[in-house]
Amino acid sequence: MNDFHYRNNELWCEEVPLKAIARKVGTPTYVYSRHTLERHFSVFDEAFEKIDHLVCFAVKSNSNVAILRIFAREGGGVDIVSGGELYRALQAGVDPGKVVYSGVGKRVDEIEFALEAGILLFNVESLQELEVIDACAGRLGKKAPIALRVNPDVDPQTHPYISTGLKENKFGINVKKSLEAYRQARNLPNVEIKGVSCHIGSQLTKISPFVDALKRLKRLVSLLRKEGIRIRYLDLGGGLGITYREEEPPHPSDYARAIIKTAKDLDVTFIFEPGRVIVGNAGILLTKVLYTKTNDDKRFIVVDAGMNDLIRPSLYSSYHGIQPVLKSRRETATADVVGPICESGDYLAKGRDLPLFERNELMAVMSAGAYGFTMSSNYNSRPRAAEVLVDGNRISVIRKRETYRDLVRGERIPEFLSE
Repeated sequence: MNDFHYRNNELWCEEVPLKAIARKVGTPTYVYSRHTLERHFSVFDEAFEKIDHLVCFAVKSNSNVAILRIFAREGGGVDIVSGGELYRALQAGVDPGKVVYSGVGKRVDEIEFALEAGILLFNVESLQELEVIDACAGRLGKKAPIALRVNPDVDPQTHPYISTGLKENKFGINVKKSLEAYRQARNLPNVEIKGVSCHIGSQLTKISPFVDALKRLKRLVSLLRKEGIRIRYLDLGGGLGITYREEEPPHPSDYARAIIKTAKDLDVTFIFEPGRVIVGNAGILLTKVLYTKTNDDKRFIVVDAGMNDLIRPSLYSSYHGIQPVLKSRRETATADVVGPICESGDYLAKGRDLPLFERNELMAVMSAGAYGFTMSSNYNSRPRAAEVLVDGNRISVIRKRETYRDLVRGERIPEFLSE
């Protein structure tokens, strides 16, 4: 459920009509519902209330500091994959003791930043990374809290680009070699083993892959404890899917029941890294029709949002619902919704049966709260969109629309080109 709904054939977010946002802020604009964000977070968190756990929101899915502040106020932590995401989290008021740091390519300066901040856990992706973290901690006179990210070789049954738990994926340490990796970690002077981590993929619509992964991790935890290696945290990552079109992903409560049943007597604090399931349906991309055109029998609706604003359709062939901000009785026709980018792959929807949109009409691209703005770019020198947070009948611009001046910030013409 979300707080985008029609009233008298007009699309609203909570108590605000979207046309009012377009009038005040312009388009394209990302619009988020605070109520939906808080409700989705609490539903996920409360599903695991029977076990020790920490919900660490995946910053990569939506990194706006206002969004992160919402989850920090709810008692959550964050999952980060870069120094920049850590900086954002700290700016948002996230407790550094609730930060877990994942990702295969942590730089030395990022590792040192995280050590100085006092994060909860590094999810280590390779033996070389482990050695670098140990060296960094030694220089700073600290103990680095670590878990090894284990690749359980479980098929998440999702899009191959967002599958992360198979042996051919770049993430983690092969589960068969993980015991020896933990033995090596135990001998390093500046790391403290605290947990085991895994993440098998994104947009999962079945519970069984999570359960299969957990069963493999339980066996590893048992082996580690027999060798005297204390495991206090088990990070199961994120990946729970949402409904974009016809998917029927499990409810967080069903997911929780399966995890709790499988995890009985494990005696760990679980860490979960939800992202999409919290923010995906809590946000939309508001855009305006620039032109309509036909090429022979092909119909196009050209809007002012493009693949630089929302790349998921172009990158993954992902589906996002398209809804008119103002409903009316009119004919429909098959059309592509395309943007202004000079690429044939620049589209938001293909071959859809849509109302006959008219020039200057507003359109809502649904389920755009996750991996929308965070994956946007300035391709074709297009300023990035604004972001708006709605709270009841109040709206707040939580990111100003970029200007042309922003596009060249940091660039300079060298003196030898002025001679």
